[in-house]
Amino acid sequence: MEIIKADILGYCFGVRRAVEKAEQALADYKNCSVYSLGPLIHNKTTLDRLTENGMKIAEDISSIPDSSVVIIRAHGVPPQVFSLLNEKKCVIVDATCPRVKASQKIAEKNRENLIVFTGDAEHGEVKGIAGFGGENFHLIQNQFDAEKLPAWNQKTVLFSQTTYSEKEFEKIRLILEKKFNNLEVLNTICPATKERQDSLISLCLKVDGVIVIGGKQSANTIRLFQTAEKNCKNAVHIEKASDIPECFFQLERIGITAGASTPDEIIDEVCEVLNVRSAC
Repeated sequence: MEIIKADILGYCFGVRRAVEKAEQALADYKNCSVYSLGPLIHNKTTLDRLTENGMKIAEDISSIPDSSVVIIRAHGVPPQVFSLLNEKKCVIVDATCPRVKASQKIAEKNRENLIVFTGDAEHGEVKGIAGFGGENFHLIQNQFDAEKLPAWNQKTVLFSQTTYSEKEFEKIRLILEKKFNNLEVLNTICPATKERQDSLISLCLKVDGVIVIGGKQSANTIRLFQTAEKNCKNAVHIEKASDIPECFFQLERIGITAGASTPDEIIDEVCEVLNVRSAC
């Protein structure tokens, strides 16, 4: 068996930074309660490790005691959350991805204009950015939503979730340019998303099957798997080595890619299991 890794895979800068900030907070505040407001990243293995080291995951602010240490996850939060945490006299460790932070600033800067934002309504990043955009924030999830938007003459700013599809964003841009005379387009899609997609497509041409490693709730990992399915006859999305389907051990060439929230050690473990089984 030959194992070929994608040229670009695993942790992106923003996720690695969030994990490092959480690790530093646990080291700096050993005698305090340290909370992540929501899952820090979309990877269960990493979260399990951090919780074993003392980090607690709070689903809402009401469950966090006053004066706790609170880590803002990579996806960011609405501005109201910072206000509430300050009222509770919490120590805030802001691990928001810098690219997400930049999008928040764009939304805040354009509160007086109309904002059209492309993304997943249920994604934490989107909810956080929407809070900065105020009443003029219009969320659309696809080109069909774009078609339904009424035409207007007021200045409009179009930008997107950092993990949104470049192809979908381009389709929406073309639709809105026909609708709005005063449209400013800002491409806020993280290059890491496209780089992983391009690397995966190239990988699919060389292998008999592709294993996509990452959390089941990770938006960018799900999109990687969808691309793998389209471009390779055998594709699977797993979270850990024990999830590898038996049929993959019979393939001659296996490609490996991983989402932006997948740590190096899980990728290494998958490769090791494949190597051990192929040698038997």
